[in-house]
Amino acid sequence: MLVLITYDVNTETAAGRKRLRMVAKQCVNYGQRVQNSVFECVADAAKCREIEHKLEQIIDKDKDSLRFYYLGNNYKSKVVHIGAKESFDVEGTLIV
Repeated sequence: MLVLITYDVNTETAAGRKRLRMVAKQCVNYGQRVQNSVFECVADAAKCREIEHKLEQIIDKDKDSLRFYYLGNNYKSKVVHIGAKESFDVEGTLIV
């Protein structure tokens, strides 16, 4: 299923900036960055729980927030891209 992960981390302190970097590094391990604090991930239910748990351990729940949007397996008709960054196939081959 396609999962959209968004986050807002308070960066007013050095600790907040560190949390922001840690959240972004974890998200890169699971998906593709599509905007600054937005990642698209293709994952099954178990992997989603794993991602949620890891990110929950990093953030400060009093200052930061996470959002998970579960778009399901038939997501292609639910995603519309307009603008500068070229869209990509999240399930396609990734060339590094």
